[in-house]
Amino acid sequence: MPTILTCAIIDDEEINRLTLEHYISLTSSLKLVESMDDALQGLNYFRAGNRVDVLFLDVQMPQLNGLDLLRILPDPPIVILTTAHEDFAVDAFDLRVTDYLVKPFDYARFSRAVQRALLQHEAPAAAAVVPAPPMAVPDNDLFVKVNSKMVRINFDDVLYIEALSDYVVIVTEKQKYIVYTTMKSLDARLPFEHFVRVHRSYILNLKRIEAIEDGAAVVPGGQHVPIGKSYQEAFFSKLNRI
Repeated sequence: MPTILTCAIIDDEEINRLTLEHYISLTSSLKLVESMDDALQGLNYFRAGNRVDVLFLDVQMPQLNGLDLLRILPDPPIVILTTAHEDFAVDAFDLRVTDYLVKPFDYARFSRAVQRALLQHEAPAAAAVVPAPPMAVPDNDLFVKVNSKMVRINFDDVLYIEALSDYVVIVTEKQKYIVYTTMKSLDARLPFEHFVRVHRSYILNLKRIEAIEDGAAVVPGGQHVPIGKSYQEAFFSKLNRI
């Protein structure tokens, strides 16, 4: 039997609530049980013992904002933030929200967020033991925490990723991003087959290779990424399939 998640909306703008209510009505895996217009109402709703599987939560609201509501709730449900601003991504990352929808979003984007919620609902134990990852966003993008802010990086721009001590460096043609995470954690978040571990310290984007010489891959800018001997067989096997 298909999984159906109960859900609630908290948003102070009526047009946003109506949009979410319509999207939920189009989604067979969701059942709306409450739609509220401010966070204090939401706080009282949950304090009264009410529970839902998923909460669609606006950030900027009068009296109590959505992020502060999350900090107050002792056991919040799966949360999908809905906001007109990207400025709250760092807080969203720290609060481990499932997805971060920037208004205006369409039904396709909404559906991808729901799919993430379904996956988290069906495997809560597995999700609990995964180290805090960079925040994933749809299509070819990834949010990573760089210093005190979240930065959006397009996968297609990435040449390679290098592990250095307790952080990794994501290298694009224009910039290098230092991200405080482990290579193992980041490797698990890369969704495309053309990202391949070619060395204990390197993950390479196969689509950005210009040449292979002297046991290394050459990427734009003339940079050489070493290919470890123990990784060569798998590397060439994948290279021949792209």
